[in-house]
Amino acid sequence: MDARRPPTAAGKVMAILDAFAPGDVRLTLSEICRRACLPPSTGHRLVGELTAGGFLERTPDDGTYRIGTRLWRIGSRAPAVSGLRELALPHMEDLYEATHDNVQLAVLGDGRALFVERLRGRRSVPVVTRVGSDLPLHATGAGKVLLAHAPADVREAVLAAPLTRHTGSTLTDPDELRRDLAAVRRRGYATTRDEMTVGASSVGVPVRDRDGTVVAALSLVARTRGADPRRLLPPLATAARALSRDLAAHWHADGDITPPLPPDAD
Repeated sequence: MDARRPPTAAGKVMAILDAFAPGDVRLTLSEICRRACLPPSTGHRLVGELTAGGFLERTPDDGTYRIGTRLWRIGSRAPAVSGLRELALPHMEDLYEATHDNVQLAVLGDGRALFVERLRGRRSVPVVTRVGSDLPLHATGAGKVLLAHAPADVREAVLAAPLTRHTGSTLTDPDELRRDLAAVRRRGYATTRDEMTVGASSVGVPVRDRDGTVVAALSLVARTRGADPRRLLPPLATAARALSRDLAAHWHADGDITPPLPPDAD
């Protein structure tokens, strides 16, 4: 018996869901079974049950599977996510109106940048980000912010692992990336230029809680030819400061938020 094979029914279900953890939007049944270390018959049965329950979805065009809306609804109710999103959305909407570029909010999750909210318009540059998806820390503006301010052991673990080259501009040399992250901490923002997707560049800034700890990253993604930090950084930094003030006033360590008092309250 394969020692890696999940021994219980719950373990098998968790292994199937964890197969999507690397950030792949769609997987075939065989890919799910391989990643979950399950025989095809077992994988077929459990994936079918998860699909029937809305935890997975089967795409009609090619028969691949993706995370279902029911699972996302449950996950989005986690206090650390829902409270942050609730406070961030007004600032993200103002930022979008000021720039009309993609606005993204990400947190650190399992060595990846987990995107918990995103706003984009029809004129915005196409991006690979989806709400609930995760992307590499080393190739995204928000990810570089999170990686630069992550605990040292987390940062070094990411730098020690293979750094995937997504485009010809992706930084994959650990020493070069380490210098870039030091610059992010020094100047207070991160930039990418065609590093995740050719034609798209980004600027990211930290969002801090009441203790000054970086708990999220806010970023703008624009077409490379128009992605001038001198244009993007001022409204982005203003939005991040405003969100950080809201977090300091209303956000708790468990993710709950304290509603602001009405204007006429004592």
